[in-house]
Amino acid sequence: MIQSNNQYSLAVIRDEVRMLVEKGVVSRRQRIVSLWRYIAAREWIYMEQELENSNFLLRDYIGDLIGSEEWDND
Repeated sequence: MIQSNNQYSLAVIRDEVRMLVEKGVVSRRQRIVSLWRYIAAREWIYMEQELENSNFLLRDYIGDLIGSEEWDND
């Protein structure tokens, strides 16, 4: 999921998580901590640090991390 070069920006994390939500792998109503299942253990620590630096808690909702969805009018 996340790039393995240990470059974890909040923007990259949000993009990757948004992609998981769009694919239906995770729900916006799940807690951020549930993402550990989809990220290699050696990579999770870097993601966790970036989230903490950005004032996100693992108990926060994924929806809080990725923000609101934009809908196009049909």
